[in-house]
Amino acid sequence: MTTTTAMNPNKALWEKGDFTKIAESMRDSGTALVAQLGIQPGMQVLDLGCGDGTTAIPEAKLGAHVLGVDIARNLVEAGNRRAKEEGLSNVLFQEGDATDLHDLDDQQFDLVVTIFGAMFAPKPLDVAKELVRVTKPGGRIVMGNWIPGDPTLVAQILKISSAYTPPPPEGFVSPMLWGVESHVTERFVAAGVAPEDISFLKDSFTFEYACPPSELVDRFRLFYGPTMNAFEAAEKSGKADDLRRELTDLFNSQNSSGSTDTSKITANFLRVTVTRR
Repeated sequence: MTTTTAMNPNKALWEKGDFTKIAESMRDSGTALVAQLGIQPGMQVLDLGCGDGTTAIPEAKLGAHVLGVDIARNLVEAGNRRAKEEGLSNVLFQEGDATDLHDLDDQQFDLVVTIFGAMFAPKPLDVAKELVRVTKPGGRIVMGNWIPGDPTLVAQILKISSAYTPPPPEGFVSPMLWGVESHVTERFVAAGVAPEDISFLKDSFTFEYACPPSELVDRFRLFYGPTMNAFEAAEKSGKADDLRRELTDLFNSQNSSGSTDTSKITANFLRVTVTRR
């Protein structure tokens, strides 16, 4: 019973907005990342914290049997809609919690992928254990995690937003620690992985949208849980205009599209690969 209560804030956060409105700007990067994962037809793939399928749909298109799991019901429904529209019968989206994948078998998947997904779940040690548990020996886990203090887009959005929100509850573990190699190693070693079976690579994801950066800021304000919370808190303290100005300056300064009418903004992340022995 306690676990369910503890999970509610995370579920509420990701069901709060319609993240598909952000995910639309991430499609090309999702497809490009999946193309590098060595996916073969018939592979069993778990995509955890899958959203509406930014990486799960491309995985299925390469012939894998994909299970997409996300804590947010609205994103699961959106993923199943997308799969149907694409005519894909080899991908299924369902609700689930990265800290407790109780309905999934031990050693069930050849590949477990979680791109900016499981990093936001509380109880990181439980997350690492579950990722390892459901992966077959010889299989791999691939995580994409935002990097704390990184000068690029998402780390800066989260940093700016946190300055406007009340301090987190006691015992809160920042999801950004998944972007620190020593913390990642510690967590997977505690889950039974040898340090030499964990490798790291700095990678990037690009947000591309046919709208000015200020409009992309509005999408984050209206549809991205952490920014929505920051704006709600900033409204109460009369600082919403300041927050909006800070984010608009950030988006404008990082826009590499060469036009003020379109947005192309890159964000660095840590790509973690774990080999399961």
